[in-house]
Amino acid sequence: MLPAGLIWLEGILGWPAFRFDGQRVLGVILFVLGGSLGLTSGATMGIYGRGTPVPFDTARQLVVAGPYRFVRNPMAIAGLVQGAAVGLYFGSGLVLAYVVVGMVLWNICVRPVEEQDLETRFGEAFVEYRREVWCWVPRWKGYRVVE
Repeated sequence: MLPAGLIWLEGILGWPAFRFDGQRVLGVILFVLGGSLGLTSGATMGIYGRGTPVPFDTARQLVVAGPYRFVRNPMAIAGLVQGAAVGLYFGSGLVLAYVVVGMVLWNICVRPVEEQDLETRFGEAFVEYRREVWCWVPRWKGYRVVE
């Protein structure tokens, strides 16, 4: 909803959309990839975590399978990629700026609280996972629990 409002605001202000060859195709591809990552991450959370991504029915087990083997926050990445895809598709600088601000705010405000909760609930298993798997940059080789 907010991206649509930002695109509308750019029109009201007379700010031109940026354009380049293949822009819309790239936007669609990124949107589909981001959506696929988000759906896969949610399904993995439900199957392996025996819960959901929402706080009132959170995962009961630490999830280190599927996309979580490669990056700690695939759902956040999926949402940001989809937001960037919308900005790209419509040529909206404000939507792209919104995505960057969203990433910074998520990283500063949400991630620390979420990670403290995970550390409290899962202890050393999460600490080890956090040490080995980056938040935003995927690992080349998937994480495996050493038992």
